[in-house]
Amino acid sequence: MDKNNFYANFSSAAGSNPAVNDSEKLLNEIYVDLFLNRLQRLHRIEQLRNFIDQALDERNEEAFHKYAKELNELQESLN
Repeated sequence: MDKNNFYANFSSAAGSNPAVNDSEKLLNEIYVDLFLNRLQRLHRIEQLRNFIDQALDERNEEAFHKYAKELNELQESLN
């Protein structure tokens, strides 16, 4: 069977069941949401590391403890 015809037949067969498409869409949305949430947490971790470095440079103990606590909580949530 020609590859193009196989793909066309497969696509039309898969498109005939709307419940499957809805399930696939829902799964894709869940995966995208999880991916974006993880990216946000990783970005925040990087920000917090920079804030901690700045607090150490400025010898700001209060800011250091605040950012270190948030960093620890975020890192625990990723594991």
